[in-house]
Amino acid sequence: MKKGLIAIVVLILLVVAQGSFFVVSEGEQAIITEFGKPVGDVKYAGLHFKKPIIQEVHRFDRRILKWDGDPNQIPTKDKKFIWIDTTARWRIVDPLRFFKTVATEIGAQSRLDDIIDSVVRDAVSGRLLVELVRGRDYKPEAGASERFEIDGTEIPKEEIVGREDILRSMLEKARANTPEYGIELIDIQIKRINYIEQVRRSVYERMINERKKVATQYRSEGEGEKADILGQMERELKEIRSEALRQALEIRGRGDA
Repeated sequence: MKKGLIAIVVLILLVVAQGSFFVVSEGEQAIITEFGKPVGDVKYAGLHFKKPIIQEVHRFDRRILKWDGDPNQIPTKDKKFIWIDTTARWRIVDPLRFFKTVATEIGAQSRLDDIIDSVVRDAVSGRLLVELVRGRDYKPEAGASERFEIDGTEIPKEEIVGREDILRSMLEKARANTPEYGIELIDIQIKRINYIEQVRRSVYERMINERKKVATQYRSEGEGEKADILGQMERELKEIRSEALRQALEIRGRGDA
């Protein structure tokens, strides 16, 4: 009887111990809640203690996480309709605030959708297409002239910025809205820019027409070269025939003599 009681006590102690200790790995951080209310956080890896049964551990990633937005159709300042696809990197820096505001990574991703998409839309619609695709170090070819205008109004080259400047501005604006969710936004990058289908089709058609024009020019030049060569060949043949006829007449004349 006494041995059975001891075994029960040991079993209870093991269950309590198992529910009291938990391990946080290097890539994790955690929040402890008591009856659903946050009562503490764990930011360092190792073995930690909590009250059994009444307290629960919620784990969050300490590593850098990736955000991928859906491609958006946005008009640029110079009325070029484009598809733009962006990505960002972020991490959880305040797990307690993160748990209180968005609770999960899925909730954080949804919040980042709103923040980043809004910033990207404002940035793209306020800039020229050429600014989105060029870097600050771009230099036009020697002798090439560039002119940028919107609705007939020319834009000074000094006002044209590079892609890096636009990305930096987007990051600063988006970053201002993330600390309230316990999130640090590390960077924002543009993965891909493309014309919308209608514009892309017209661009392809223009490229094809330009190539056809070049091909027609080459054919015309080729036909001209061909005519010159044939004309030269015909002249040379006439000269050869004339010379052969002259020599034949001379030989015949000598033979008759």
